[in-house]
Amino acid sequence: MSRVTTTDLYEVTMALSYLKEGMDRPATFSLFVRDLPPGRGFLVSAGLESALDYLTDFRVTAADAEDFAAVLHRPRRDLEPLVGLTFHGEVHAVPEGRVVLPGEPLLEVTAPLPQAQLVETYLMNRLSHQTTIASKAVRCVLAAGEHPVIDFALRRTHGPEAGMQAARVGGLAGFAGTSNVAAAMRWHLRASGTMAHSYIEAFPDEEAAFRAFTRAHPGPVTFLVDTYDTVNGVAAAARVLTELHLGPGCAIRLDSGDLGTLARQARAVLDAAGLPDVAIIASGGLDEYGIDALVRAGAPVDVYAVGTRVGTSADAPYLDSAYKLVEYDGRPVMKLSSAKVTAPGRKQVFRAGNEPDRIALRDEPVPPGADPLLRLVMSGGRRTGPTDRLADAHARLLADVAGLPEPALRIGTPEPPQPVVSQRLSQLTAEVRRSLEAGRTTSHGPAPGPPPELLEVPPWGGRVSKDSRS
Repeated sequence: MSRVTTTDLYEVTMALSYLKEGMDRPATFSLFVRDLPPGRGFLVSAGLESALDYLTDFRVTAADAEDFAAVLHRPRRDLEPLVGLTFHGEVHAVPEGRVVLPGEPLLEVTAPLPQAQLVETYLMNRLSHQTTIASKAVRCVLAAGEHPVIDFALRRTHGPEAGMQAARVGGLAGFAGTSNVAAAMRWHLRASGTMAHSYIEAFPDEEAAFRAFTRAHPGPVTFLVDTYDTVNGVAAAARVLTELHLGPGCAIRLDSGDLGTLARQARAVLDAAGLPDVAIIASGGLDEYGIDALVRAGAPVDVYAVGTRVGTSADAPYLDSAYKLVEYDGRPVMKLSSAKVTAPGRKQVFRAGNEPDRIALRDEPVPPGADPLLRLVMSGGRRTGPTDRLADAHARLLADVAGLPEPALRIGTPEPPQPVVSQRLSQLTAEVRRSLEAGRTTSHGPAPGPPPELLEVPPWGGRVSKDSRS
């Protein structure tokens, strides 16, 4: 399946119409998240690298045109104008690992209108999904504190590719390892795994299973101890580890039940057996909320393994993301739909210390001490620099998280910081709105007046900056 045809049909019909109308002047689209999901105090930018790979290789082939023609039930010649179309525009984007807030562009594409339109669906899919999972994963790392977190999500993610992306952004967020072998190889992550209950059940008893496992894997080993009776399983593991002189680096895994109580009982059995260095791994339906509860209760868990709830971001499985035209042929444009108003013009976001982020027009001067979040990452359809490394993205994440206020970092009832809007952007928004309303009045009679708050409050609900420099 071609990545070019992995798109929504209306992208194709619009692009074809633009080409027939000669509308191929530069257009800028902005990809942003309108509002944060419940239970999130911030988002973590992710997915840019795979998006840039897609744009670099983007080319509509004759085979793609045939597929488009087939689904449209039209002759192949009707789709001929699309053949050979490549992406040779530019991209300004927030690098992976940076904290982003509602209304702040994750990415802006500027390219001839048909090109910029055709890539919408794939870009939204890549950035929305990976940003969703990265934002969940980093909360697990925050909840765990100094304890490592491992990704066990592959088997229950929404398809293998989603599992690959979950493992990758887990590494970005700071996970210590993944059970996903392919992801570990591709992104140089630590592969981590234990055994399943089926392995234990295949042997006469737990002790026989543990001994057999050590014959195939001399150590360090991790034994799954809750197939039957957890305390008895820990005792069996302790006997095998003691007899084989295995200890440091080894672990037991708890995968069900009251993990806090069982961890305390397991720790007592291991310590009594002279195995204080054997770690306890907890898994089984965990996410940041479960980890936070165990940490706050002082459970003696050394490592947390997270799967389904994190790999699918079960409590907030999607983002209210949008990819909207903000400028065409030098003319700023905006959308006025109720509750979905957009702001016109090419954007930049400035971040400075403890001050609120400022969403501004791209050509505004950088305020003293501020850091522009969006960087030029593609020009002429080619990357402006080497492929980003996960280690660098993780370093950016650590720095940004350190700068967030405590309410944004809370696991329960977080409070996201709110960006402000520059005066120039606010003024442009008002000007474009007035022009559009005037046009509607001329063409269709008096237009209904917009709610007063929409004339004063930026489209995404932020505040207008009072700084005269903006």
